[in-house]
Amino acid sequence: MKEPFDIVETVHLTEKGSLLTEKLNKYVFRVNPRANKLQIKAAIEKLFGKKVIDVNTSNYAGKKKRQRQAAYGRTAHWKKAIVTLKEGEKIDLA
Repeated sequence: MKEPFDIVETVHLTEKGSLLTEKLNKYVFRVNPRANKLQIKAAIEKLFGKKVIDVNTSNYAGKKKRQRQAAYGRTAHWKKAIVTLKEGEKIDLA
């Protein structure tokens, strides 16, 4: 798991994430659950060429979902990273 594309899976676009981007220069990414903060920081800096100041992470457990009659399944567990960039730098996500 040394490649940046293995660590950063997608950009997590939500209303809350958009507000964080506009007001606090923070970006939200969905990352590999086994990645640590140092790996996430290095991957973002390498992929986007921006200076990362801070990385906050949180793990989310998959939800229990009902399948067919009485069987239960589960959605995937995932990890979210909120990345703070140096003041004045932006990532174009469009």
